[in-house]
Formats: sequence, structure tokens, C-alpha cells
Amino acid sequence: MSTQARRGNTRQRIQDVALELFSEQGYDKTSLREIAEKLDVTKAALYYHFKTKEDIVISLFQDLGRPIDELIAWAEGQPRTLETKQEVLHRYSEALRSAEPLFRFMQENQAAVRDLSIGETFKSRVLTLFGLLKEPESELTDQVRCLTALFSMHAGMFAMQNVEGDPEEKRKAILEVATELVTAANPPNRRPARPDSAQTVSP
Repeated sequence: MSTQARRGNTRQRIQDVALELFSEQGYDKTSLREIAEKLDVTKAALYYHFKTKEDIVISLFQDLGRPIDELIAWAEGQPRTLETKQEVLHRYSEALRSAEPLFRFMQENQAAVRDLSIGETFKSRVLTLFGLLKEPESELTDQVRCLTALFSMHAGMFAMQNVEGDPEEKRKAILEVATELVTAANPPNRRPARPDSAQTVSP
């Protein structure tokens, strides 16, 4: 949904202002009263939509995380080819773009996120994507490549803020590195690791 459309919706205006305050001064230090004051509405009007701060965060995670859920649903119905995995990364990059405010909140409020229900939900999404990028019996180094590809896309949004350059060019550079990692982990001629390979410890 466009920023303009969100501003015209009271529920989404509450989400946007809350997310801004959570990121600026911290989740724990932000009260519902402050959110209402910044919106210039009464606490009763705020309560009509959300009873607690956690309700706001959960709703944000559901709304801004929906493109990621749609990506997972799409990927699970595709053949496990390198081309599919590369497309997963491309679509994930697009999904992260729309969810960037939410990731900024998670980055700057890690302790609070661990205590909220969204922490486990986000972890589950990342692990699902990880499973879609790696082969079931891939070597440990290739598993690390796939996991690093995802984390580089998360961390890159924040680490690259201090690097000069066009934001879109930086996003493309992050995607390129992530794609190189997943491609290296899924070469076309590599045979899957056997269960009795060196990774398996004999009793």
C-alpha cells in the first residue's frame, strides 16, 4: 500500500506513528499516550483500534510481513532449481523494501522483540526461507552461504546507510552479493552430500 493511502487510514496512521516513535525512542520508552498525542487523537480513539502497544506491533508485522508470507507460499510451489532460488532472493529484496520500517524497529528494539510473540514468528519465516534456498543434504559450508545470503540482506539495509551512493544501487549490490552466495551453494553439477559423508559422526 502506498504511503499516501496509509496516511488516509486511521489504523495505519497509528501504525506508522507508533513505528516511528518505537524506532526513535525505543519500544519500552514509548507510551500509548505519546502515540495518541503525536496523532492528535484521544486515547479512547486509539483504544478503538489497538488496546496495547504489542497489538500495534503484531498488526504491523502481519501487514508489512504479508509480502514475505506470499513469497514463501509461491516458492513452496516451485521446482527447487537454482533459478527459483535466485528469484526467491529477488522477490525477498522487494519484500524487504516495503518492510524496511519494520526491520528498523526490530534492529533497534532487539530486547523487546525477543519478549514479543513476533520474535518467534520472524525466526520461523527466516528458517523457512533458509530451507527453500538450501538443498536438504547440502554441505555445511553451503548451508552457511545460504544463511549468510539472508542475513546480508537484513543487515545490509542498515550497514549500507553509512555508505555513500544511491539507495537503489546499494540495494542492487546487496542482492547481487546474496545471489552470488546462493549460486555458489547450488552449483548445477554438484551432487548432494551423502548421509554417510564426513559430516556424519559414526557412533
